[in-house]
Amino acid sequence: MIGYLQGKVLHHSNGTVLLETGGVGYEVTCSASAYEVLAMQGKGAIYTYLNVREDGFYLYGFISPEEKSMFLKLISVSGVGPKMGIAILSSMPLNDLAFIIASSDSKTLSKVKGVGKKTAERIILELRENISAIDLPDEPKSTKKSASASNPETDDAVIALLSLGFSRSESEKAVQFAKEQGADTIESIITIALQTIK
Repeated sequence: MIGYLQGKVLHHSNGTVLLETGGVGYEVTCSASAYEVLAMQGKGAIYTYLNVREDGFYLYGFISPEEKSMFLKLISVSGVGPKMGIAILSSMPLNDLAFIIASSDSKTLSKVKGVGKKTAERIILELRENISAIDLPDEPKSTKKSASASNPETDDAVIALLSLGFSRSESEKAVQFAKEQGADTIESIITIALQTIK
């Protein structure tokens, strides 16, 4: 299994990079974030997934272990293949995708080209309970990430509240309030946050 590559970019076009590592050129279909970094810098490192099919071997590249983890979750859903998984990852920042799934926002997810309403609903149904702060990068791209989601405990608490049907805004406010009250474990944060919302 080829899980990681580092090297020089020999060629790049339409989301695909030819990456030279140890004298061998690997053709990798990349997520938008991985492609952008490699194309701009002309070199770099990516985490990869090797998809073995009857008609050949296909490599997919990601900017971080978290992005690769989300990709693997996506393609575990029936009807979601590697190409669709890459398209979904490339359509938005990773933390936004995690929150969209956790909050059952099928409307936004279905706007991704090729996904559709039924596929979006199936992704959310199968993955909603499996999305946690571990899926989020240490430095998410979204500039709107609030102070209430600045560490694993608060991230998990917000996602837990989203899974219960509360909006992102009220979840983050309730978690922030719980933190201000001195709560420092996910259990205590959620307990106080639920009391605040209800």
